[in-house]
Amino acid sequence: MTTHEMTTYLAASGVGNPVVNIIIFTAFVAVTLTVVIRVSGNNKTASQFFTGGSSFSGPQNGIAIAGDYLSAASFLGIAGAIAVYGYDGFLYSIGFLVAWLVALLLVAELLRNTGRFTMADVLSFRLNERPVRTAAAISTLTVSLFYLLAQMAGAGGLVALLLDISSRAGQSIVIVVVGVLMIIYVLIGGMKGTTWVQIIKAVLLIAGAALMTIMVLAKVGLNVSDLLGQAQSKIATSSDPAVAARDVLAPGAKYGGSTTTKIDFLSLAIALVLGTAGLPHVLMRFYTVPTAKEARRSVVWAISLIGAFYLFTLVLGYGAAAIVGPDKILAAAGKENAAAPLLALELGGTILLGVISAVAFATILAVVAGLAITASASFAHDIYASVIKRGYCSSEEQVRVSRITVVVLGILGIVLGILANGQNIAFLVALAFAVAASANLPTILYSLYWRRFNTRGALWSMYGGLISAIVLIVFSPAVSGAKTSMIPGVDFHWFPLQNPGLVSIPLAFLLGIIGTLTSSERGDPTVNAEMEVRSLTGVGAAGAVAH
Repeated sequence: MTTHEMTTYLAASGVGNPVVNIIIFTAFVAVTLTVVIRVSGNNKTASQFFTGGSSFSGPQNGIAIAGDYLSAASFLGIAGAIAVYGYDGFLYSIGFLVAWLVALLLVAELLRNTGRFTMADVLSFRLNERPVRTAAAISTLTVSLFYLLAQMAGAGGLVALLLDISSRAGQSIVIVVVGVLMIIYVLIGGMKGTTWVQIIKAVLLIAGAALMTIMVLAKVGLNVSDLLGQAQSKIATSSDPAVAARDVLAPGAKYGGSTTTKIDFLSLAIALVLGTAGLPHVLMRFYTVPTAKEARRSVVWAISLIGAFYLFTLVLGYGAAAIVGPDKILAAAGKENAAAPLLALELGGTILLGVISAVAFATILAVVAGLAITASASFAHDIYASVIKRGYCSSEEQVRVSRITVVVLGILGIVLGILANGQNIAFLVALAFAVAASANLPTILYSLYWRRFNTRGALWSMYGGLISAIVLIVFSPAVSGAKTSMIPGVDFHWFPLQNPGLVSIPLAFLLGIIGTLTSSERGDPTVNAEMEVRSLTGVGAAGAVAH
């Protein structure tokens, strides 16, 4: 489910017009840079640079959240999974959407009321600040770096291949260009500029998916039942007996096999549903609105837009099955991930393919900008200002350190993106979700809802979740022991599941409980009461600081 797999398909098929693509890409960069420069304004203070002065409305932030959350990989991967596996592919959409209910009901309002800039503001409110902020920053940087690495490598490969650049050196140059653009967007625009890039990207992605959905439905006379029937009929005529035997209108085509496969899906679902509410770049968006009410509104808007988008992918997936057919999709190098571009080519030719490709590029650029601002804010605010400087750090100095961090992170992302180019990077995204669900969410929930929770519990939960998730991924089939592994030809895996969520997430929750109960620390009742009142009512939210 990666943009990289799409690029492999494009390279093998030679689809696309480089001239059309470069015109579309250049136009997008020009428009978004102009917007970033115009809206950037005063980015000298930490509040302006990190959260845009909390000046965005709920609807604006909701659209930006959708832009931050909906990735090109999800668009291509989910549509392709539905095209080949039907109902089981749509389970991804359900998991991604349900995840926002967790964020809305358990996290959004309370997080906005309690913190200022980063997730660590909440975690350190009533705990020992320095070790907790350090752990939260390490977790944030880990999640952000793996996401950034995956997006950079995917962006470089996508753009390079669409511009007909086949050499590794040429693709490396494109990765450098993408990294430089990311640095420019963040340095100039801060959170305001980044937010508007995400808004533009969300509009483009949802509009592109809506356009293709309308075109698919027009081909079947707006009859969804007819579309489903045609998809099943096309599947049944596949030259592959295993594919032809699938009932894409019923569950079990992908996850109905072995017990291990079923457990693996459960593990992935848990990570996706719970990981979203712990993703640092998503959580930071709650601080860009002025009140908890607007935070709730932004999540409602995000759920609506994301829900509509995933309904579009349902039509696009079955449309690809009916119009393109499973044999053509699976024959492409990118397999099911080629479904969306093949459908775009079938529906609108080279122009539509170029537009969809540009939307994919816009998606990646918006995501890497959001990751960069989140990671840089975490380092500047949590590590530099709170741990190293012990709170004696001006707002302007935090911004300066954050800008330097963006440059360093961009350079690191470029180098790692070049090294990862051409490799299977899907496991990096899975690792990011697993780390977020394991290390971040248990500590956030315990901090917000459990008065007894203390520093040892937080540290055990965060470090335990982080380490267990990474170790289990490293020794899973995602890295070695399978044809699709990142390191093919070797086998040192002993963990049978592709995703560690089923083990690492409950372990992190358990470690939080054990760490808390084995510590004599009780915390200050006054501070505990203050956090409870503030998180539930919003009193004093504007001036929330760590104790």
